[in-house]
Amino acid sequence: MTEAREAILLVGGKGTRLRPLTVHTPKPMVPAAGVPFLTHQLARARAAGVEHVVLATSYLAEVFEPYFGDGSSLGLSLEYVTEREPLGTGGAIRNVASRLTSGPDEPVLVFNGDILTGLDIRALAASHATSGADVSLHLTRVEDPRAFGLVPTDATGRVTAFLEKPQTPQEIVTDQINAGAYIFRRSVIETIPAGRPVSVERETFPGLLASGAHLQGMVDSTYWLDLGTPQAFVRGSADLVLGRAPSPAVPGRCGDRLVLPTASVAAGAKLTAGTVVGERARIGEGARISGSTVLQDAVVEPGAVITDSLVGAGARVGSRTVLTGAVIGDGAQVGADNELRDGVRVWCGAVLPDASIRFSSDQ
Repeated sequence: MTEAREAILLVGGKGTRLRPLTVHTPKPMVPAAGVPFLTHQLARARAAGVEHVVLATSYLAEVFEPYFGDGSSLGLSLEYVTEREPLGTGGAIRNVASRLTSGPDEPVLVFNGDILTGLDIRALAASHATSGADVSLHLTRVEDPRAFGLVPTDATGRVTAFLEKPQTPQEIVTDQINAGAYIFRRSVIETIPAGRPVSVERETFPGLLASGAHLQGMVDSTYWLDLGTPQAFVRGSADLVLGRAPSPAVPGRCGDRLVLPTASVAAGAKLTAGTVVGERARIGEGARISGSTVLQDAVVEPGAVITDSLVGAGARVGSRTVLTGAVIGDGAQVGADNELRDGVRVWCGAVLPDASIRFSSDQ
C-alpha cells in the first residue's frame, strides 16, 4: 500500500510563544484564513487519501471534539486521545497507538499541529513504500538552519545523522531540516517506550538510526512555515488567503482579502495582502488593513491603520490607531489615536485609553 490511510496529528502543545492568542484557544484552533488552522491540515490529509485521524491532545483538549465531532463533515473518521501528563512528541505518538487499525507493515502519517506546508503527502507515502523505510521524514531546505535540527542524507536519500541545532559554521553540514511530517511503519510506533515523555526528534529517531533502522528523507521545498510566533501565524493566514500556501479548506476564492459572510466592511475601507475579517466583525470607514487577521466580533473603528497584525475575538481598535506587527488579545480595548508597533502584545481584556501610547518616527 502506498497511501497512508491513517494519521496521528499532534495537537497537544501549549502555544506559549503565541500568547495571548492561545490564552483561551489551543494553537491549532486559532483561526487562519477564516477557519481553525487544524481544519486546513485535516482537509489536506483527507485530500491525500487519509481516512482515519487520531488527534493527540493535551492543552485545552476539551475544545477539539465539540468543534470537529466525529470528522464526518470533513469526510474523515476522527478520534481524540488526551494526555494527562505531557509526553513529548514521541510519547504522544505512542500514547495513541492503540487507536490505530493499520497492520504492522502499513504506513501511518504523523504530523504536527503547528506547521503550515505544501508538502505532497502522497509523494512522501510513495517514497516510503518504494524505499522500504521504517520511517520516512519530510525534509525542507532553509537558508539559516541554526534554529533547527539538521538531517543530512546520502545520495539515495537515506538519513545518515540527526544533528541538534548547530552552534558553529563547521557544524552546518547541510541545509536540510526536519520539517515535522513523517510516515512510520506501524510496527515501529510500538517500539517507542510507553507511559513516559519521549522526544521523537532527540530520542526516537537517533535511537532508530543507531540500531540500524532505515530512515529515509524526502526533500520537498514547497511552502513551509512554522506557525510558532504571532507574526508567523498572521503571515501563514495571509498566505492561505493569497493562495501561496495550498489548502482545500479556505472558505472562499483566493485573493487579496477574505471577508466572512456575517462581517461588515464600510465601503471606504481598504483590505489588502491576504487580510481576513472574521464572522460579525465590523470595519469602519477609511480603515486600511494589510496582511492582517481580524477575528470574530472585533471592531476596527474609522481611520485605523493595521499592518501585519492580529486583532483578537471581540477586541476593539479605536479610530486612527496604528498597529504594525502587533497582537491584540481577545476582548482588549485599544482607544483612539494610539500607535503600537514591532511585536507589541496587548493582553486579553486589557484597556488602553485614547492617545496613551505613541511611537515617534525616529524611535
